Amino acid sequence: MAETAFDSAPENAPSAVAAGQLRAIVERIERLEEEKKEVAEQIKEVYAEAKANGFDTKTLRKVVSLRKKSADERSEEEAMLELYLAALGMLPG
Repeated sequence: MAETAFDSAPENAPSAVAAGQLRAIVERIERLEEEKKEVAEQIKEVYAEAKANGFDTKTLRKVVSLRKKSADERSEEEAMLELYLAALGMLPG
């Protein structure tokens, strides 16, 4: 079994090295969370700009979502949607 930084320390007392490494990891996560928050705010501003220019933001969000998927994934999703809509009697004709 591999030994961890906590194995040689007394129970419930992490070593200074492990504590320093843990602190660095937590601080990196906190910085990244702050960056994520800033990027989310920028995205929100772009959607607001698009809306001010007459674009439908709900449709834009769907387009962005669809562009993340492969053609096969989109086709499968569309086929399932049609199947469900047909089962519910929601398709025309």
